[in-house]
Amino acid sequence: MNKITIKNKKLSPEPREKLLKTLRDRFEKNMNRHKGLVWAKVQVRLETNVEILWSLNEMERTGGEPDVVGRDKKTGEYIFYDCSAESPAGRRSVCYDREALESRKVAKPKNNAIDMAASIGIELLTEEQYRKLQKLGNFDTKTSSWVKTSSAIRKLGGALFCDRRYGNVFVYHNGADSYYASRGFRGSLRV
Repeated sequence: MNKITIKNKKLSPEPREKLLKTLRDRFEKNMNRHKGLVWAKVQVRLETNVEILWSLNEMERTGGEPDVVGRDKKTGEYIFYDCSAESPAGRRSVCYDREALESRKVAKPKNNAIDMAASIGIELLTEEQYRKLQKLGNFDTKTSSWVKTSSAIRKLGGALFCDRRYGNVFVYHNGADSYYASRGFRGSLRV
């Protein structure tokens, strides 16, 4: 089960069927992301986890284009990441976390990545997960994405973000309270 749990969030039948079709079509179009996995088995898991479907719908609604990127061999869970070409459009212009948001005195962003992820029921990608995603394609060639940052860095006021430039994946630092129109965040979800 995903570490973040969304309670009492369910999609009605029509949006649920539309989402499942979108996810199936994306799964079939991008088989390189999940070699050896079968959609029918993923769908069974999804249909028995209505709250996860709600979270996947929120990932989709905010521009993340979620797709299966693997399966945990120990738990059997399928792993979804945001696979949009650029950082999800509906999750940009946010600082890193609530502490950073509250520390800004002027020109505050409307939200922060950590709280937005929690409200959707997902977790920010770690640097390791981000690098795994980048092995599946070229992502964030014009944007960047906050990634989960260690408490040691965060205590000093910083946060990490990543992007792909010049054919390479880069990890950078910035003040956690910074935000840019081209920086958002990508999430992961397990089902």
